[in-house]
Amino acid sequence: MSRRRTQKKRSVMPDPVYDSRLVELIVRQIMRKGKKSLAYKIMYETMTQIAETTQQDPLVVIEQAIRNATPLVEVKARRVGGSTYQVPLEVLPERGTALAIRWILAACRVKSGRPMTTKLTSELLEASKNAGSAIRKRDEVHKMAEANKAFAKYRF
Repeated sequence: MSRRRTQKKRSVMPDPVYDSRLVELIVRQIMRKGKKSLAYKIMYETMTQIAETTQQDPLVVIEQAIRNATPLVEVKARRVGGSTYQVPLEVLPERGTALAIRWILAACRVKSGRPMTTKLTSELLEASKNAGSAIRKRDEVHKMAEANKAFAKYRF
């Protein structure tokens, strides 16, 4: 990491079909080994499946799922005087969104036996209803932060 200046934040261009930055962020996380066209195919099939099952705009469902899975606080290890403390910190909105997307996709990848589109569809629908593995992970992180609230004085 450079010590000279902070890196300029790059803006993400929206995806071509839905014109949404959130969809583009999800596509970039789905992508493996540079296969972006395959990632787009998975995402767009997922969105059509969501539209068919819920009879709603898939963008609204996805935004709700990401909002529900976004953590408000997280713990970070901080070393003070030879011992390590788990210090609770507030999560910035961009990092929270990135964590939510990562957790939803990790929950999809753990499941086996079905195509990625159906796994992603089910996980997004569960997250939009405040259920599923990503929501469980968020609650786990919140509990950890609550348990270590006493070490908030070591915040940096």
